[in-house]
Parts: sequence; C-alpha cells; structure tokens
Amino acid sequence: EVQLVESGGGLVQAGGSLRLSCVASGITFDNYVIAWFRSTPGKEREEISCISPTDGRTTYEESMKDRFTISSDHAKNTVYLQINNLKPEDSGVYYCAADPPPCGAKWWAYDYWGHGTKVTVSS
Repeated sequence: EVQLVESGGGLVQAGGSLRLSCVASGITFDNYVIAWFRSTPGKEREEISCISPTDGRTTYEESMKDRFTISSDHAKNTVYLQINNLKPEDSGVYYCAADPPPCGAKWWAYDYWGHGTKVTVSS
C-alpha cells in the first residue's frame, strides 16, 4: 500500500519558519518525483516545488523560490519543505504527492497523495 504522510505543520507567527516532512512508503523512491502543493481558501491547489530524489533536481513555482526550499533524504524516503519568513497568506493545507518523473505534471495528474498538514500563520 502506498502511503505519503506529511507532518510538521502547525501554528506559527508571521516571520517564523517551518520544516514540513513527507515520508513515503510502498513505492520505490527512485521511480517517482515528489512535489509539495498547498490549498488555501479561495484558490486552486498550487504547486510549490518538485524534486527528483534520484538526482536531486528541483523545480519551483516562480513566486515561491525565495522562501521555500525542497530537499530529500533518500535513506529515509523523506522529502522536506523548508518555509522561511512565513506570511499569513501562507496559511493552508500542505500536501505532498508522488508521480512518475519528470516534474511538471498538473496536480490532478499525480498518482499518490498524502492527507496534508495544516499550516496557520498568525499576524
């Protein structure tokens, strides 16, 4: 059974940082790319970043490049999302998803999804 489990969300003050984790099981890590998405009220689910754990290649949504950093730990089958200088508009549910490579698929095409971790940023 494929499972993606996110963690690390919570309540944080504006300007703070969080590191989200996505642990993957039931898939061969090398055969998938892992992406982070978020759902915020009134907006379509948006991609933040994607990583190929095999070679470390990453992509970012242009507006997310300066405050978001994706990374992976191949030995732990885990992908991380570091978020710095959090803003109230970053509040939402953050999901990780897995799909065969390459990065760049639309969110609805991803094969596997976690249940999300909620981030709330207070002003």
